[in-house]
Amino acid sequence: MKKIQYIWITVLVILLDQISKLIIRNYLEVGKILKITKKFFWLTHVENTGAAFSLSFGSEVLNKIIFICVSIIAIILLIYLSNKARSKIDKFVYALILGGAFGNLIDRIILGKVTDFLWCDFPDFIMERWPVFNIADSSIVVALTIMIVHSVFFTRKTVEEI
Repeated sequence: MKKIQYIWITVLVILLDQISKLIIRNYLEVGKILKITKKFFWLTHVENTGAAFSLSFGSEVLNKIIFICVSIIAIILLIYLSNKARSKIDKFVYALILGGAFGNLIDRIILGKVTDFLWCDFPDFIMERWPVFNIADSSIVVALTIMIVHSVFFTRKTVEEI
């Protein structure tokens, strides 16, 4: 029972991700933009057959096969790491990443593409706007940010490790 104590986080991420995507697919046409604020935060319906930042292998079928296989391998690895994790922060981070990975995998299996809809402004020196993303993507980014911040600022190194 102790190994699955963080599963509720994974399930919550999956539910929030899938419900939000269902709402977007039902109420916002592909390509339409709903400006929540004038410039910073918009909703738009994008169907992404690629990966992060629309990385693609050039074929929707090839994308689907490769990204489903990569997702399944990543999920198996994350479950293994989660079961081996000792700290609460690691278990929490793995639960968030698993939720995001499962959320996007569900889209790929059922639809052949991932529904993205969150669109934020970005400082114009790199790109005009951040690429469109979803709750699953956000969960993974938040988890990785927590992991990096924790390892940089809160992990003590012993003299032997340095």
